[in-house]
Amino acid sequence: MFSFYRDGHKECCGIRKVEPLTRALAGRRAWVTGQRRDQSPGTRSAVPVIQLDRTFGSADRPLVKFNPLSDWSSKQVWAYIREHDVPYNALHDRGFVSIGCEPCTRPVNPGQHEREGRWWWEEETKKECGLHASNVKA
Repeated sequence: MFSFYRDGHKECCGIRKVEPLTRALAGRRAWVTGQRRDQSPGTRSAVPVIQLDRTFGSADRPLVKFNPLSDWSSKQVWAYIREHDVPYNALHDRGFVSIGCEPCTRPVNPGQHEREGRWWWEEETKKECGLHASNVKA
């Protein structure tokens, strides 16, 4: 059940995230994400506001991916949330800065980067679940 600690999270995320999103995006021409460049220097530092999605799109069915928060900082996001009283996941108040599945997510300590709470047993520059796999450079 917890073999992903040994062989990586790709199969688990594939079943629980990638496959359902593949179904949801079928027939769609675009989708919107909340990716930010500051979330993961190893994989998201060059995320553009608009891009062709190489993970879920194809040459015969191009898919546009909008990342409207790509150049926002975490501080700007939280200022917006507070200013506009936007609902958010209460786990954020308990130190879960980047929230994913359990048991692959844990709270981070002050001073730790937000993605350190995700797949903490894996190599730092490859931390993507598969939804944004095109961010990972081979």
